[in-house]
Amino acid sequence: MLIELNKVVPTPLPDKVIKSSEIWDHNLRIESQSKILISAQSGMGKSTLLHLIYGLRHDYTGQFSIAGKPAKKLTFKQWEKWRRDSISLVFQDLRLFPHLSAQENIELIPEINPSAPSVEEMVDRLGMGPYLQQLVSSLSHGQRQRIAIIRALHKPFRILLLDEPFSHLDKSNQILACELIKEVVEQQQAGLILSSLGSASSLPFDYKYKL
Repeated sequence: MLIELNKVVPTPLPDKVIKSSEIWDHNLRIESQSKILISAQSGMGKSTLLHLIYGLRHDYTGQFSIAGKPAKKLTFKQWEKWRRDSISLVFQDLRLFPHLSAQENIELIPEINPSAPSVEEMVDRLGMGPYLQQLVSSLSHGQRQRIAIIRALHKPFRILLLDEPFSHLDKSNQILACELIKEVVEQQQAGLILSSLGSASSLPFDYKYKL
């Protein structure tokens, strides 16, 4: 699987943001199993980039292709299959259902990743066992981030997208989350793209870009 962005510029995006970027209006090839860190301040388009790859946004100029196929020519069913079988995303706003329990949010994903540890093991490793039956609305933001990470790792993927996934985690919990993510990504022989306001020093990256 190869993702290519050739002179891609989201619309609208200020000229000063484009000129300072190492991605927008450049040529970028994301090879299978590549580990990429995208660093930028707020408002530079980190979420936009991940949403383009996930197929939620199509408002851009330039050429964007997945496995040689122009993204704008993919049908609804092809995007649906891409998201079901090949890609997993932790949204910056997490997109959990507050009226459901933490466990119910995880179990909403019907497809199971056979390469990942069991949900019970992942929950235990991230210290979320005592909170599984609580409504998401009663959890702290850091606890919600850990549930969103577990849910993303629970499904099959060939590339994992993480949009500022550790913003509310302390150092020890960030390390635990990074260890779990690294393990599952390696077992899946998958790629990883992580966006961050700073760095994610506990994860190894092949490439680092400023957006």
